[in-house]
Amino acid sequence: MRPLSANDLLEVWEVGQDRHPLDRALTLLGAACPELAADELAGLSVGGRDARLLTLRERTFGPRLAGFVECPRCSEGLEFEAAVADLRAAPAPGGESWELAVGDLSLRFRLPDSRDLGAAAICPDPAAARRLLVRRCVLHASRSGEPVAGNDLPPEALTALAQQMVERDPQAEILLDFSCPACEHDWQALFDIVSFFWSELAARADRLLGEVHALALAYGWREVDILGMSPHRRRFYLGMVT
Repeated sequence: MRPLSANDLLEVWEVGQDRHPLDRALTLLGAACPELAADELAGLSVGGRDARLLTLRERTFGPRLAGFVECPRCSEGLEFEAAVADLRAAPAPGGESWELAVGDLSLRFRLPDSRDLGAAAICPDPAAARRLLVRRCVLHASRSGEPVAGNDLPPEALTALAQQMVERDPQAEILLDFSCPACEHDWQALFDIVSFFWSELAARADRLLGEVHALALAYGWREVDILGMSPHRRRFYLGMVT
């Protein structure tokens, strides 16, 4: 995996502008991992995909990140910082499928990937999305040797299945702890590397385009030449013309 260059960054931003976050995630990885086919990237588990995005973010923007969150109780704005290393979850033992027993019910399942989330995203409501994920990810279910349809799984089996998926793919659900200094409310929030990385990328793209405009206007240089400069050299020239 290679970091995104200035030119890569603008190309990814342009391609992903009007795309769904799931497509943006795969576009980011496709630019950084040209040796992997699109199907291979789409077939990564959600946690596997997010672990790679976290690494790409670190290699592109550095080992620390800063963000903003609102308190769900009083809407107070909180800034936060974190090390990328602290957001990495230890990977669970590998495997393409796993077994789960809930009472007399036996299940074999796999982890959701980007294709599964894409299919669930177009469902009319969350309940339909959950049913679709169960149908796609439960490879076999039986009770006393008799097959059981995914739609017929009892609530306790679905709860156990969801818990097992989290345990087998821990990077897919990273929770951050927050405490509001204004109202003293404590809560956890899901850290979404896709939306976080994309927000940073969009801000950097906006800045890069401004730098290209200023230097092209001042010197008549081509975009490709300006983007090929190191950030330090671009800043030096910008300091000369502003």
